[in-house]
Amino acid sequence: MIDRLSETIDAVDITVLSGFLGSGKTTLIRTLLERPDLARTAVIINEFGEIGLDHELIESSEEDLVELSTGCICCVMRGDLQEAIERLMVRQQTGNVFDRIILETTGLADPGPILHSLIYNEYLKSLVRLDRVVITVDALSGLNSIANFKECPQQIALADIILITKADIDPTNVDDLRRELRRINPEAFIYKSNFGMTEVDLFSLNRQQIEKVSENDIDEHSHHHTHSDLHSISLRRKQPIKAVTLTLFLETLAQVLGQNLVRLKGIVYLEESLKTPAVIHGVQHVFHPMSWMADWSGEAPETRLVLIGRKFSLNWVEAVLETIEEEVAQTIS
Repeated sequence: MIDRLSETIDAVDITVLSGFLGSGKTTLIRTLLERPDLARTAVIINEFGEIGLDHELIESSEEDLVELSTGCICCVMRGDLQEAIERLMVRQQTGNVFDRIILETTGLADPGPILHSLIYNEYLKSLVRLDRVVITVDALSGLNSIANFKECPQQIALADIILITKADIDPTNVDDLRRELRRINPEAFIYKSNFGMTEVDLFSLNRQQIEKVSENDIDEHSHHHTHSDLHSISLRRKQPIKAVTLTLFLETLAQVLGQNLVRLKGIVYLEESLKTPAVIHGVQHVFHPMSWMADWSGEAPETRLVLIGRKFSLNWVEAVLETIEEEVAQTIS
């Protein structure tokens, strides 16, 4: 561990960028690095050579750190995420100030373990704050990758934002691919990206927009959808839920489903907090600490959850919740 970090350092937002091999992730990173408005950004990448930075952009360089004329800092991760983040934060303290970090994962990687580290490692949490997960999917080969490589739908299931790349080369594939992406992850924001340029700025969405479960998407995807071995279900409940019921419900899902629960996301109408929705988010059967929205923003209060994974059904999940509600009611009475 690097011992030069101040105990009073402010945590920096970190975006995890993943995507299957050849999906345009490298092009996206290169484009982001050249944007003047992202000058206060640090990027953790796999190899400098893969990015192909123009020499005129490079202002100074060390073995694993490059500072660009735009103000961006690039750091190569040599196997240890914590060390890469520490080295960047040392630069932060010595004058290279940045507002966010973008972390690139390898094309074949399941980002789940990285997300676990960022969410539950107390030391890393003191340095960085997980902001969003962005996934690139190739319009040309995306459907084939989803069908034949288990890592691809796993990445999609964990995404907050999905970018369909190379959409301009063959637009006929885009609608079919978008439908498949929506079936795997009904709550992700999906945009097109061509030559690293996206329909919407990746950083224009705030955390509340990303965490919020859309009522329209719940309506559209209220049934069981299957693609390969991953599927999504949507659960909604108008009656408020006791906090103890929610805790037991999440613990039961984690214990029974284990790795088969890839993602859970939603807002909960809690009996103990009727005016402020609770936000819950789980990655691979491990749940984030609960957070809170200010209010219901004019929507009717209700619990809305989306679960993505394997070997469970909407009927089973509803039965688990109802059983726990009955047991809690009997205990209280």
